[in-house]
Amino acid sequence: MRAPESRSIFNVPNVLTSIRFCLAIAVMALIPTGHYLLATIIFLVAASTDWMDGYWARKYGQVTKFGRIFDPFVDKIIICGSFIALVGIEGSLIASWMATIVVGRELLVTSLRGMVEGSGKDFSASWLGKWKMVLQCAAIVSTLLCLISPPPATWLWITTNVLVWSAILLTVYSGYDYTVTAARLMQTQPDDPDASEPASE
Repeated sequence: MRAPESRSIFNVPNVLTSIRFCLAIAVMALIPTGHYLLATIIFLVAASTDWMDGYWARKYGQVTKFGRIFDPFVDKIIICGSFIALVGIEGSLIASWMATIVVGRELLVTSLRGMVEGSGKDFSASWLGKWKMVLQCAAIVSTLLCLISPPPATWLWITTNVLVWSAILLTVYSGYDYTVTAARLMQTQPDDPDASEPASE
């Protein structure tokens, strides 16, 4: 029998998420200062705790409303923050428009999730979204490895190009998929009569 949901936010999954948040800040601080090897190690540790806290929360029934909000928020911080930090690094394959797409997609999906779940419908993360994050993490790690001792080996440079472009393409597609899903879920929701009026700028 599954354990009942824990109401306390002071549990192992939330502690792990808090640690991951601190590690994310460390990664964003290390990249501009050129400590790419340390940034890579810390990023990998942070990414591994993402799997651990989710597994622990489900296995021991320690899922909380705080964790459901804080965990994806930290995921967005470490991914978006890393992409943004890498934009300004010479030799990085991350362009400003790529970081904009990553951040824009996360803002879009967060807004859609709030709208859909606010109407009482389920808008849980899909496997497409999970694979998107896996590719984004791989692209960040590979980019950091290229920066550790330039110029990188040919195979690493090619691999990084493939991972970065694959991550961006899947980011765009998953954003489209979430938008279509949200539109389908909201079809039964009556429109707000005031929503059609343009907002003043």
